[in-house]
Amino acid sequence: MELYEYVVTLDEKRDKDGEIVEEAKIIVPITQVLARDAGQAGLKAAKDIPDEYMDGKLDRVQVVVRPFAG
Repeated sequence: MELYEYVVTLDEKRDKDGEIVEEAKIIVPITQVLARDAGQAGLKAAKDIPDEYMDGKLDRVQVVVRPFAG
C-alpha cells in the first residue's frame, strides 16, 4: 500500500452567454488515503463525493489524485 492524496472540486457553472453563475469550489478537501495505486485512490475519492453533487452536477466534478510527497 502507498500513501496518496486527493481533492474533489466542482468546476464553475456558466450560462449560455458565458457569464459565471456559480463559482468553482472544493467539495472534498485534501484527503490522505492508503491505496494500491492511483486508480484505487481515485475510487475511494469518488465514494467521498457528497450525494448533492451526484445528480445534475457530476459533469462538473473533478477528482485529482497524486502520490503523497512528504
